[in-house]
Amino acid sequence: MDIREATEADLSKVLFVEQAAFGHEEEANLVKDLLSDASANPSLSLLAFADNQAIGHILFTAARLQGTQSDVSISLLAPLAVLPDYQRQGVGGQLIKEGLARLSAAHVDLVFVLGHPDYYPRYGFNPAGVQGFQAPYPIPKQDAGAWMVQELSAGAIDSVSGTIQCAKMLDKAEYWRE
Repeated sequence: MDIREATEADLSKVLFVEQAAFGHEEEANLVKDLLSDASANPSLSLLAFADNQAIGHILFTAARLQGTQSDVSISLLAPLAVLPDYQRQGVGGQLIKEGLARLSAAHVDLVFVLGHPDYYPRYGFNPAGVQGFQAPYPIPKQDAGAWMVQELSAGAIDSVSGTIQCAKMLDKAEYWRE
């Protein structure tokens, strides 16, 4: 499996993976919107390939803490998609690991995700709410464990807290339900 940064020429591959993985166009449309949203930058879009076929995609977009002038660099992971025939084979995990490594090298301090609380902790994510970070929209108490953070720079979590402000295209209540 090869993982590389997606280019503008890869847009149709990215959208195909997103639509096929989720079985509808909502995530594909969100990704298309995020890739053209200036408030989502800097972003990192990675594609996984097997036998020259795109089989997985992950997108990280810029985020910030609402109402602060913090120097802490923040990214948001959303979405992660793997073609159904390649799920449960480690593709998603490899995309996460590669994305986190690249973000760390780019000096991103914190990465947030709203996702399955049994999946993302395998890759170093921990509940964010108990660490003082709120999602852009309230997460129901029963789903609180789905809002997670990973610290890429030692001490970054200890220096800030607050509500995360995401890219404009992701700033809709329907995207913040697990």
